[in-house]
Amino acid sequence: MAIGSVYLKVIIDRFESVKDLGDKTINQLSEEGIHWTYNETSNSVAVIVKHMSGNMVSRWTDFLTSDGEKEDRKRDEEFIDDLSSISELHHIWEKGWQTLFRTLNSLGEQDLLKKVTIRGENHLVLEAIERQMAHYAYHVGQIVYIGKQIKNEAWESLTIQKGKSEEYRKKMIDKHQ
Repeated sequence: MAIGSVYLKVIIDRFESVKDLGDKTINQLSEEGIHWTYNETSNSVAVIVKHMSGNMVSRWTDFLTSDGEKEDRKRDEEFIDDLSSISELHHIWEKGWQTLFRTLNSLGEQDLLKKVTIRGENHLVLEAIERQMAHYAYHVGQIVYIGKQIKNEAWESLTIQKGKSEEYRKKMIDKHQ
């Protein structure tokens, strides 16, 4: 298998992993929780989801043929907390991810060294993918952090629980031997 094909498989797996962390956090939140903010300058989960989805739809629609910052994107509106329900949040969240995965799954290794533009700036496809991975991981990290703040003791851990690292390490070694 060629390195480009391997890269595309790995990066899709990584995006799926990042999405999964967001899914598992959002699923722990209430209607009220999606709108919680630490202070007036902070973003709620609802706002972060709107922003991520707006970015994904803009960046990944017509990815190889048009600028990643679409003229009809209203980025500033993404930062207004006006989602009416968790159901609406899920719809917007899924719309963005579906756009991303549809595009990534359509790419071949021959596309990785093509050039795309974002706000007029040229990027190799490979660079644009990595740029978005960093951006989405950053925001999902924020969503997880907010979720932990809201849920406190009721938080259901998404990774290795505190004090369980050695137990987890042994379990993984046993699993892979």
